[in-house]
Amino acid sequence: MSILPEQQRPPDPDAHEAASALPADSAGYAGTWVVLPTYNEAANLAAISAAILAALPGCTLLVGDDGSPDGTGDMADRMAAANDRVRVRHRTAKEGLGRAYLDGFGVALAGGAEVVVQMDADWSHDPGALPSLVGPVLDGRADLVIGSRYTAGGGTANWGLVRRIISRSGSLFARTLLRLAPNDLTGGFKAWRSATLASVPADGIRAGGYVFQIEMTYRATRLGARVLEVPILFRDRLAGQSKMSRRIIFEAFFVVLSLRWDELRGRGPKRPGQP
Repeated sequence: MSILPEQQRPPDPDAHEAASALPADSAGYAGTWVVLPTYNEAANLAAISAAILAALPGCTLLVGDDGSPDGTGDMADRMAAANDRVRVRHRTAKEGLGRAYLDGFGVALAGGAEVVVQMDADWSHDPGALPSLVGPVLDGRADLVIGSRYTAGGGTANWGLVRRIISRSGSLFARTLLRLAPNDLTGGFKAWRSATLASVPADGIRAGGYVFQIEMTYRATRLGARVLEVPILFRDRLAGQSKMSRRIIFEAFFVVLSLRWDELRGRGPKRPGQP
């Protein structure tokens, strides 16, 4: 059952107290780290964190805050002080979602993570779906699991027609041009095997939202990763403002073209030992 109810509701401002009350020694998902980048997510952080910790008992939640002026970082510090399953990474500047994720990935891998999950803090990614993402990595069926809106059983809610067209077209364009199998290439709800994530070179990865998601999946696939999609229902954010912009869309378009061009010239990513 999804933790996020069918009807949208405002986040519980006291949910960080619920997070601190969860058992810290529950080890069902020990070795799994959830990387949660934040910027001005004070309205969402407490409730989404409590839901993540409940969905993956024993996991470590890493909040990576980019100096949010609304106090998100301070809230995360209070949660970490109350529960040793919560950790905080403070970044002094906002450098894009990609940089925030790469920084968080590095912390998780250095901390001994076996599985690394990436997700948004705005309730668009349902914490109730986390076990279905992590499961195929833990049981050895996949190296990268994508929470997919565009596979059988997946979908979106509370989106207008224009946004649906942009998102679906972006994935189709990247999928066709880069010859990739997954249907959803622009989504950011993923679970990684740590060895696979560590093998993807961080140098040259673009920082934008859509393009970062596309490029990471592209590079992992070219390195031989087994990629699996599981269906999710993606909901528009409950509180705050969407970070999608025309710049992000155009950046993704041109980067996909450049990735294909580099590959045609023999400069694309290759598996170890591949000439």
